[in-house]
Amino acid sequence: MSTTFRTAIVRTPGGPESIEIIDVPVVEPGPGEVRVAIAAAAVNPVDLALAAGVFHRLGLIDQPDHTGLGWDFAGTVTAAGPDVDLPVGSRVAGLVAGFDRDFGTYAEQLIVPAGDTAPVPEGLDLATAATVPLNGLAADQLVDLLGDGGGRSLLVTGAAGAVGANVVTLAQDRGWRVTGLARAEDEKFVRGLGADFTTEAARAWDAVADGAALQEQGLTLVRDGGLFVGVQPGAAPASERGVTVRELVAQPDGARLAQLLDSTASGHLPARVHAVVPLDQVAAAHRAVAQGGVRGKIVLRPVIDPGTHRQ
Repeated sequence: MSTTFRTAIVRTPGGPESIEIIDVPVVEPGPGEVRVAIAAAAVNPVDLALAAGVFHRLGLIDQPDHTGLGWDFAGTVTAAGPDVDLPVGSRVAGLVAGFDRDFGTYAEQLIVPAGDTAPVPEGLDLATAATVPLNGLAADQLVDLLGDGGGRSLLVTGAAGAVGANVVTLAQDRGWRVTGLARAEDEKFVRGLGADFTTEAARAWDAVADGAALQEQGLTLVRDGGLFVGVQPGAAPASERGVTVRELVAQPDGARLAQLLDSTASGHLPARVHAVVPLDQVAAAHRAVAQGGVRGKIVLRPVIDPGTHRQ
């Protein structure tokens, strides 16, 4: 067995070209931890922002050497520490949260708390499962910040994106009357989630879930005294007109993730994979996401695994 593994990091952030793939030592899982061979890691907008230095400038990162890339993953348990009741060979998905860390999920393997993982249901391939943890948990926790709708109106910006589409579905489950804001070519997809649709919006909404990170522009769409939930940690817009402003910071939650994976496997929650590419192509993947227009997630394949993407 190799004593090192590959992982993608940023030393001095500067966009896709600043991403390096380095070798780091293999370590053993401690109490309550598992080691996972990562078969799939989704590329998310937050990863692009980290590589560009956004969170360094906000003071959320203070790593002396390098910062790890990647938040969510799916793969296979290869080792378990003491007090872990999770068999080697289990297919799991999970989320690594926080910004100030020297490791991430863009890696061939990962040590994580077993409680932060959830089993991947049969019939759900690992590439698709890897798109669920960050976007699913973010959406679910965002809807918690919204609370029960009681028939009130909710505008979801970026409704065709991974977080937004999940919010559209989960908010309807909580009684919100949902309208999705997206581009005209996404109308069929958004309406297929059961929501109303618009390409333009004026101030009228009881609440806005700002999946597109419109920030201040999104805040203007909330009625006086309404509710705004943003998705950019550390950069929530200032409240105005009596609008309540809340900020989402997604956190690991193995039990909730298990429910989200089951909902994805059943088709209740949308999950779209645009492409699966090798870890070596991480910079190109970031550039493709930055260009926009990609529908579905680009997923990195650090370890070739027959369960990564079944055709």
